[in-house]
Amino acid sequence: VIAFALAVTLLPALIRLFAPKPMRTAGALPLSGADSWLARHARLALIVAGLASLGALVALPGLRFDFNPLNLKSPEAESVATLLDLQSDKRTTPNTIGLLEPSLADANKVAARLRELPEVGRALTLSSFVPKNQDEKLFLIEDAAFLLAPTLDPFTVDAPPSDADVRESFMATAARLARFAEIPSAAAESADDLSRSLTTLAQGGPEDLARAREALIPGLTTLLDQIRLSLNPRPVSLETLPDELRRSWVAPDGKARVDVVPAGDPNDNETLREFAHAVLAAAPNATGTAITIQQSADVVVSAFRTAGILALLAITLVLAVVLRRPLDVALTLGPLLLAGLLTLSTCAVIGLDLNFANIIALPLLLGLGVAYNIYYVIAWRQQPDAPVLATPLSRAILFSALTTATAFGSLWASSHQGTASMGALLMLALAWTLVTTFLVLPALLALARAYRSEPSTDGGGEA
Repeated sequence: VIAFALAVTLLPALIRLFAPKPMRTAGALPLSGADSWLARHARLALIVAGLASLGALVALPGLRFDFNPLNLKSPEAESVATLLDLQSDKRTTPNTIGLLEPSLADANKVAARLRELPEVGRALTLSSFVPKNQDEKLFLIEDAAFLLAPTLDPFTVDAPPSDADVRESFMATAARLARFAEIPSAAAESADDLSRSLTTLAQGGPEDLARAREALIPGLTTLLDQIRLSLNPRPVSLETLPDELRRSWVAPDGKARVDVVPAGDPNDNETLREFAHAVLAAAPNATGTAITIQQSADVVVSAFRTAGILALLAITLVLAVVLRRPLDVALTLGPLLLAGLLTLSTCAVIGLDLNFANIIALPLLLGLGVAYNIYYVIAWRQQPDAPVLATPLSRAILFSALTTATAFGSLWASSHQGTASMGALLMLALAWTLVTTFLVLPALLALARAYRSEPSTDGGGEA
C-alpha cells in the first residue's frame, strides 16, 4: 500500500520536478521475429503448452511437504548436528508417540498390540523395566560372578607398581604393538599410533605418568565397580523400581504412559509419516512429536491452500471489474495458472520440497504472475493489431523481472536453508512466469485477435 501510494504521488512529482528528457528511441526489444512466428504458429504454441500442462499434472503427485522443522536449519551448525545425532538414536529421539491409559494393565495391553505393528520398533511402559526370565538370568549372572570373583576381588593385592615398572610395561607393550603393526591389517595403523604413544609416555617425565594415571585410572576403577555391582543383582519387580522412575510412567491417580518408538530411521519423514498413521489407526488417542509436527504441517498446508484460493478469487474479481470481458480475464489468468502448475511440478521433479518457509511464497506467486499478464492484455485491448513482444512494454517487464530476480537471488544465497528454499522457489516461479508471459500469452492474444476479426454469420460486422 505504501509503495503504491508513493508511486502515484511522489514519483509523478519527481518526474515533473526534474523533467527528464524523452528517449529518442522507443526502446523495444528486438523480438519482431518472435512476434510474427507466434502469430503464425499460435495453435502449435498452445498445443505445446497443453502437453506441458499434462506432463506437469503427471509429475505433480511427486510434490512433497517437508514437515521436519529441523531441515530448515543448516546441518553443519553444532547444535543442529547434535540434535540430529540424538534423533537418529532410538533411545534418545524425541520423534516418539505417547499414549495415556487409565491403568498400567491397560497400558500393557495397548503396548502389546502396538508392538505387533511393523512400523513400531518399541513400545514401553513401566512394566518394560522389569526383566523377564529373571530366575534363569540370575543363575547365569551368579555363575559369571563365581568365575570372575577371584579377578575382581582377589584375596591378595600386590603393591602399586613403581614408575620404573610402569615404564618397562609401556615399552614392552609398545614393542609388541609395533610388531603387530608390521602385519597388513585394518588395525595396523591404530596399533602403530598406540605404540608410538606408549613409547612417548615411557620416555616422559614423572609428570607425564601422573597425567596418564589421572586420565586412565579413574575411568577403569569406575568400570570395575560397575562390573562388580552388575554381578551382584537382586530380583526386580514393579514395587522395587525407583520412585522417580515410577512417577514418570504412572501418575498418582493410576493413569499409565506408553512410549512408542518407530522401527525405521526417526529422522526420515516417510518413516515418521507411516509410523504416525499406523499408530493412530490402532490408538486414536495417541499424541507426541511424531504426530504433532505432521498435524502442524497439515494445518499450514490447508491454511495456504485456502489463502491461494482466496487470492485467486480476489484477483479474478479485480480483473472482472477492470477488464469487464470474460475472454480478457481468461487471457490474463491462463498463463498465470500454467506458470503455477509448471512451478510446482518442477519442484516435484528436481526434489525441491515445500516446507514451513517457502510455502509462504505460494500466494505471492499469484500476484507476481498476474502483473505481467495484465500489462500485455491492457496494451492489446488498446491496439489489437500492434506487436506484443517487440514493444517497450516487453523491455519494461523484462527489467522489472530482473530487479525482482535480484531480490529473490539474495534469498536463495542465504545460509539459512529455509530462507534459501524460499528464494529458490520464487526464482523458479519467476522463470516460468516469464516463459508463459513471453511465449504462451502472445499466442493466446494472436488467437483472440483472429477470433475477434472473424465476420459474424449474418455478415453484419465483426464478431
